[in-house]
Amino acid sequence: MEEESIQVPAEAKPIEDVRSRWAWTEPSIWTSRMLETLESGVRGGRWYSLSDKAFSLRSLQSAFAKVKSRGGACGVDGVTIARFERNLDEELDRLSKALLGGTYRPQAVRRVWIPKPGSHEKRALGIPTVRDRVVQAAIRHALEPIFEKEFCDSSYGFRPGRSCGKALKRVWQKVKKGNGYVVDADLKRFFDTIPHEKIMSGLEENVSDGTLLGVVKAFLKQGVMEWGVTHADESEEGTPQGSVISPLLANIALHGMDRMLEEDGYELVRYADDFVILCLSRQEAESAMEAIETWVSKSGLELHPEKTRIVEHLNGESFEFLGYKFLGHRVYPRRKSQKKFRDKVRELTPRTSGDSLTAIVSKLNPVLRGWYHYFRHSWPTVFTQEDAFVRRRLRSLMGRRIGKRRFAGGSDNNRWPNVFFIERGLFTMQQAHASHQALSKANR
Repeated sequence: MEEESIQVPAEAKPIEDVRSRWAWTEPSIWTSRMLETLESGVRGGRWYSLSDKAFSLRSLQSAFAKVKSRGGACGVDGVTIARFERNLDEELDRLSKALLGGTYRPQAVRRVWIPKPGSHEKRALGIPTVRDRVVQAAIRHALEPIFEKEFCDSSYGFRPGRSCGKALKRVWQKVKKGNGYVVDADLKRFFDTIPHEKIMSGLEENVSDGTLLGVVKAFLKQGVMEWGVTHADESEEGTPQGSVISPLLANIALHGMDRMLEEDGYELVRYADDFVILCLSRQEAESAMEAIETWVSKSGLELHPEKTRIVEHLNGESFEFLGYKFLGHRVYPRRKSQKKFRDKVRELTPRTSGDSLTAIVSKLNPVLRGWYHYFRHSWPTVFTQEDAFVRRRLRSLMGRRIGKRRFAGGSDNNRWPNVFFIERGLFTMQQAHASHQALSKANR
């Protein structure tokens, strides 16, 4: 009895440790034993039996919960999340049988066009049906841990425990340490032009489950419905932006580039298809650019000729990454980010609005807080300028209500001083930044 009481915790503890390291994985697929195998290495280097777990009823139930939590519009069949949920057990049971029986076929995606921030151009967004989103979520749950073990530290986009903020921090750290020559790269129409062969070969390096791979391949060949007309997809490239699985497939397609640059000793920071290489000299930057051009060309992709360049940040040139502009020892929101923010504020503060000031402030505050949270590392004058812009909009609106036809001027600053808006609950970025700085100093 004494030996058993010692042995049981000793055997259980490693399993608990493994589970804690992979706490984000889907337990309906990834058992503790599978996670142990993941860490130690699967026999033959590839996973053969995933579809029976990914397409089980329990896995699909978890996948639906994820889809429901994210919301989203209906696809080409007009079925909303709420409608799908009314007969959830029947829907998922039928879906599981079709997937495991090899009869499942994804429907076309519904294409909509959304504005590009700071541009008159529009970006195509593909909206899959709820049914297809559930399947994609289940596939992602099955595949993500396998590739997370393989992905490089330089990749930050759409990965567990990683974020834009961490990618930006890494860039800033390298810039401050003297990596002042930056390869600022842009892949032209990346999601529209990823070769299917590149995606599938990346998957097949680690997965040999033919049923699951067949479903992924079917998603790559989904048709598109636009203006009520369905077009079959006969191309061998592209994955729709907006699908659940696209970010993972994009990371798989670019993993070879990450690995190549890492092995060659380059400092890469990549978020999806947006990346920079931070170099110590012009010569190193030119060498990195050459390596990227060669890899991209061989992979069937294309660098944007106007947006890909070597930036001598050390000599005063600026570059942009994930919405920020890096200039000297300061960072700012890039001009497009500021324009998008101000356009949103204008939308919420029309001079003809009939809403009360309290109602307008309640609509503004989430926008202001969200923008501040993302750009809180910017130079402080940014917050002073944007706060002033917001108050000008509100003063103009208030002036209109007392019969003024002109925009806000000097007398309006006295009539409605800054404290007037603060007392009515308006979020102030300058104040939030000052409080954050004071707290940081106190904790040093």
